[in-house]
Amino acid sequence: MSDKIKFEIEFPIQASPKMLYQYFATPSGLSEWFADNVNSRGEMFTFIWDGAEEIAKMLTKKRDSKIRFRWEENEDDTYFEFRIQVDALTNDVSLMITDFADEDEVEDSKMFWENQISELKHTIGA
Repeated sequence: MSDKIKFEIEFPIQASPKMLYQYFATPSGLSEWFADNVNSRGEMFTFIWDGAEEIAKMLTKKRDSKIRFRWEENEDDTYFEFRIQVDALTNDVSLMITDFADEDEVEDSKMFWENQISELKHTIGA
């Protein structure tokens, strides 16, 4: 397996950190924009798309700030993370996405996240 490349994308979002956090820290919030359905049992989250299941373990979470998951099939140090960043001067809110992809899949992965975050913005009316 080749080494995956870490990338980060920033999405300005007009929403409060507390409200935004609920959309990526809860199964019901994730089901509204990220996957067809999401279930959790403790720190294990099951994401369902078109009947296919992917399981991720929640590695860390900080209320109203960030949450990090690792796909169960990944045995390396890769993860995907949602982090809320608030500008100290303007109070502008951004959602930072950190993820990993093979070198030839980075652009496709970024496009995936752009589509997902577009769906999130539509869902929350931002």
